[in-house]
Amino acid sequence: MSYLPEHIVITGARENNLKDVSLRIPKGRLTVFTGVSGSGKSSIVFDTIAVESQRQLNETFTWFVRNRLPKYERPHADGLEDLAPAIVVDQKPIGGHSRSTVGTMTDIYSVIRVLFSRYGTPSAGPATAYSFNDPSGMCPECDGLGRTVRPDYTRILDESKSLADGAIVFPPFRPGTFHGQTYINSLDLDAHKPVAQFTAEEREFLMRGRGGKVWVKGSTFEVENDYEGLADRFDRLYLKRDLSALSQKTRDLVQGFLSEGVCPRCHGARLNEAALASRIDGLNIAEAAAMEVSDLIPLLARIDDPVAGPIAAAAVTALERIEAIGLGYLSLDRPTPSLSGGEGQRLKMVRHLGSSLTGMTYIFDEPSVGLHPRDVGRLGDLLLRLRDKGNTVLVVEHDQDVIAIADHVVDMGPGAGSGGGQVVYEGSVTGLRASDTLTGRCLRRSSGVKEHPRTATGDLWVKGAELHNLKDVTVRFPAGVLTAVTGVAGSGKSTLVSGAFTAAYPEAVVVDQSAIGISARSTPATYLGIMDTVRKLFARETGSEPGLFSFNSQGACESCQGRGVIYSDLAFMDPVTTTCEACEGRRFKDEVLRLTVAGRSIVDVLEMTADDALEFFAALPDKGVRRRLRALRDVGLTYLTLGQPLGTLSGGERQRIKLATQLHRTGAVYVLDEPTTGLHMADIDGLVALLDRLVDAGNTVIVVEHNLDVVRRADWIIDLGPDGGKHGGQVVFEGTPARLLGAEGSFTAEYLRREPGTAG
Repeated sequence: MSYLPEHIVITGARENNLKDVSLRIPKGRLTVFTGVSGSGKSSIVFDTIAVESQRQLNETFTWFVRNRLPKYERPHADGLEDLAPAIVVDQKPIGGHSRSTVGTMTDIYSVIRVLFSRYGTPSAGPATAYSFNDPSGMCPECDGLGRTVRPDYTRILDESKSLADGAIVFPPFRPGTFHGQTYINSLDLDAHKPVAQFTAEEREFLMRGRGGKVWVKGSTFEVENDYEGLADRFDRLYLKRDLSALSQKTRDLVQGFLSEGVCPRCHGARLNEAALASRIDGLNIAEAAAMEVSDLIPLLARIDDPVAGPIAAAAVTALERIEAIGLGYLSLDRPTPSLSGGEGQRLKMVRHLGSSLTGMTYIFDEPSVGLHPRDVGRLGDLLLRLRDKGNTVLVVEHDQDVIAIADHVVDMGPGAGSGGGQVVYEGSVTGLRASDTLTGRCLRRSSGVKEHPRTATGDLWVKGAELHNLKDVTVRFPAGVLTAVTGVAGSGKSTLVSGAFTAAYPEAVVVDQSAIGISARSTPATYLGIMDTVRKLFARETGSEPGLFSFNSQGACESCQGRGVIYSDLAFMDPVTTTCEACEGRRFKDEVLRLTVAGRSIVDVLEMTADDALEFFAALPDKGVRRRLRALRDVGLTYLTLGQPLGTLSGGERQRIKLATQLHRTGAVYVLDEPTTGLHMADIDGLVALLDRLVDAGNTVIVVEHNLDVVRRADWIIDLGPDGGKHGGQVVFEGTPARLLGAEGSFTAEYLRREPGTAG
């Protein structure tokens, strides 16, 4: 009789902060991993299970193929048994280049192309003739991008001046430069007549003329060159060449004299005339791709042609999956770089829902991110569908509604960083709710809405906003209070706040979810800007050079160049990373470690947590360091060490460290985009307390948020909707949380009333 293992077995996992964790995770079930940020959830699920599964799967390929696949190091664990192939659906931005759209990433546009090639009238030819990524289909003017980048001659030329007086503003072509002499010395142009007075023929010669010789001087020579028009020369030197060959300084300079706009030939449709002439029910393929998914479905469902019907049905099935996960407001031509992390993650799910594979392990990283409570139920249905197809589903999640549908729960803790890394509860959701863990206590609590909201100290107006789907929105943001902007995904929240509001108030301090520009050597100390001060302090106290206390400079261990590890790429074999024997992973030369301040070396300081460092610097005169360390404490990151690589931080930790650099202002307007991303219920308490302190210090705080704990504790609510896409873009409610409980026509009000202790 064959034996089918019922559990994934982990023995002695020690990755990152895990403390010899051993687990038996049931197969064919939905298991949710909970715990505060930094407790070790991702270390188990992603850094141990996912990495080992993918590493072993790669070993089944030939050496030739394996050398072209991502390389994974064996996780720090005594054993991992009975793994299944893992598919990781994470929050990393889809990104993609300018040719990547919702339609191309989901492959639905490929189906639509086939449909038009078989059913469109008149047909443009095969499916590739409808592709903006294929020469046979793309617009020849913009090469399928839908937009063109052109020189802006209103910036390049000041037509009120003559050529001799500096009409050409572009620095490399100014009078006196090698290129600029071409136009001043040309015998066919009057260099002393304002360009605005040029005849049409003179202007054409200035811009595109050819022929004739012009004498130009260099620093040590004089030469006779062929005349080349200003526009032709600019195109040749800066547009029709590989820009990477230019210096960054030159690229930045040129960028200031360019303008981007909709392609005048295809009007943004990306396709050539033949593709756009082909129509189904009066629509060409670009018009179909521009429709919201929810509107495109019924259009395609009407097609009953014997040949085209099955193709249209396949497209409808895929589109219905997008609608089912709450993204019916998207269009197939939406560029993927413009998608939020939550939207991108759900689109990745769509691809797997159509798969016929079973026995897989699907791993999700907080799939509820960016979802309104209304849509979390839809998400849960999708996770259960994946499970019911015979797969194991592992989810790292904080959302109570996702936790509630789990077959099995693993709660990590009890704290974060060195205070976490242990399994504090394992079992059913009911058992977790009754447990004495931090997660269990948070699940049991109930609280009402804020009863005594603050009084506004002024008004910040946005008037007549029509960006994206906003419908002439005029709304008041009260100053001096905490305002939560709510609404379902696609309702226009981020457009209103990050678009219209920040355009009206550019001085606002924006803390969004964009990536932190970091290197592999970045640490909390370098990101907060305290390392320069620390290095100067050590240099002053020890009589040494500041560079000696940097692992990126003089003080770096010569064996590992300050990395602390030796990376060995063994070609076809797995990479091996070993601790540097010379410095024992400390990154610095021995001579640096002998230099101390108050008995501590620079390595000792980098190994301190923010709490420890606050105590150390309390006796030293540098107030700036203490202020920045207090900012880490204020955002709940006291457990981080100053030298921990930023690349090891979770998404929630990265966002909070970003916020830490913007604290301690007075009279500022803070704009935060879903600051609860990646935060445990207990961490959210700390975040709201921080936002309250910011407001009490005289600031205005505006948050785009779905989390109902934040909504109920805000002073003012602006709710957008009523739905997403073209059905959104309107203010459906303005007022206090208490008044929101009684509001009609608001999904936020409906779900807030369902919360324990908040019935209206």
